[in-house]
Amino acid sequence: MNGKKGSIEINIPSVTKAGAKQPPEAGKKSGQKMMMSFSFKTWIWNAWEFAKEDTNRVIFSLKVGLAVLLVSLLILFRAPYEVFGTNIIWSILTVAIMFEYTVGSTFNRGFNRALGSLLAGILAIGVAQLALCTGRVAEPFIIGISIFFVGTVTSFMKLLPSLVPYEYGFRVILFTYCLIIVSGYRMGNPMRTSMDRLYSIAIGGVVAVLVNVLVFPIWAGEQLHKELVSNFNSVADSLEECVGKYLQDDGSEHPEFSTTVMDEFPDEPAYRKCRATLNSSAKLESLANAAKWEPPHGRFRHFFYPWSEYVKVGAVLRYCAYEVMALHGVLHSEIQAPYNLRVTFQTEIQDATNQAAELVRRLGKDVSNMKRTLKSSLLKRLHSSAERLQRAIDMHSYLLTSNCDPPDTSKQTPRLSHAVSSTLYELPDQLADLDGDFFVKNLNQQIQNTPPGTLLQAAPDSYHELMRKQSRRLHSWPSREVDAFEDDGVSNMDLLPRMTTLDSTAALSLATFTSLLIEFVARLDHLVEAVDELSKLAKFKHEGL
Repeated sequence: MNGKKGSIEINIPSVTKAGAKQPPEAGKKSGQKMMMSFSFKTWIWNAWEFAKEDTNRVIFSLKVGLAVLLVSLLILFRAPYEVFGTNIIWSILTVAIMFEYTVGSTFNRGFNRALGSLLAGILAIGVAQLALCTGRVAEPFIIGISIFFVGTVTSFMKLLPSLVPYEYGFRVILFTYCLIIVSGYRMGNPMRTSMDRLYSIAIGGVVAVLVNVLVFPIWAGEQLHKELVSNFNSVADSLEECVGKYLQDDGSEHPEFSTTVMDEFPDEPAYRKCRATLNSSAKLESLANAAKWEPPHGRFRHFFYPWSEYVKVGAVLRYCAYEVMALHGVLHSEIQAPYNLRVTFQTEIQDATNQAAELVRRLGKDVSNMKRTLKSSLLKRLHSSAERLQRAIDMHSYLLTSNCDPPDTSKQTPRLSHAVSSTLYELPDQLADLDGDFFVKNLNQQIQNTPPGTLLQAAPDSYHELMRKQSRRLHSWPSREVDAFEDDGVSNMDLLPRMTTLDSTAALSLATFTSLLIEFVARLDHLVEAVDELSKLAKFKHEGL
């Protein structure tokens, strides 16, 4: 009471006692902070691992920062800024666009940038002078028509297959022409504007090229060389690992092919190595196109180096990797040959695999060392091992087609029961269009003529359940079989029969595996020819093996 009649004052403490529950909003905020801190730490760790994987990525980032800083000094210092004015900003834009990861890509982008800017500047100056001669009334119409014409032509030209490598150059022509002619129209001096911007673009291009070449250069040729050698080693390792797993005893004659096994495919080293080789086509072509723009450097000291041959060798190597992927598929197939049958040909399979992997590694080593060696002895041993495997399969072919198990006469009785069961199963479908009394009468007669033991095995469902399913079938659309309706609480997948595999079919899985291995050996001849062609054109050192 405050002394005033009818007034009451209620004091609510503002301090929360210890142990009191916090509002839910506070818990949510604290949880969000923890999640943000956790995700930030995870991102930092991933970035660190990404940088450790290839230190050239960090070097490239530092080089870009250095180039942009050098060009920005032209604006920060007063003297160059007074000479070029605001057009010097084009130097920073040129560095940001031109600077690529490798030296060859930078030269390629710089060529397109320089040629496109030069053509756009010349065209803009010519159109601007023509527009000035026509007078102030017709000048904007001429400029507008020229912009439409240039945009249409350049956009169509860059879509032509033969001009796709110069797509960036046509894009430079379009936006450089538009910016120069529009700004020149407003400033009243298109010649001065065009020259200032061309100077700024030239300065930015020179700075980008010098920094990329002189400061820890990253050559596309060396990257292409290392990538191809890595693919050779990956194919050899994948082949040995896949065959080694196939010849191991996993403890089960017929391992099941499930979704769990499918999910584990990408985690296997053999699968990841082969997949990286198969996906390297675009990378090899990109590096080869960039390497063509690079001057002689390092171990590649002569002009017109055959970089396109690296792409051809990579294509043949991918065809060999396809066979390894097929072997990997047989390894994880559901129909598997018994282990005792695989052991029968283990020596021949292992010998052919070792010889093939050794030859692939030898080819990769020759490319890596840039040496040309005679591989006739390796090829002879490989071919002889493949022939021994083929002869072993031919001599023991009866193991792949015959069934050695004695016939089981006890299986005849279940077959008879299965026939009765199928008769009862098909009976409701045959009488679907008849009335219910006729169906009941024939069904009772069929059940009476069936022996008691067979009845329990062939017709487990009761009469009322069959009638209920029959009624649901008649009133369903589209019409389905009686057993297609699932029972209460039971899924249809539990009632689906699984295919049984004969022993002869399982044995043919081994024939498939060996045929794929022999096909891999046959494709190695084309790989040897491709590497020899590369060594001739690249002038590798000739050495005997």
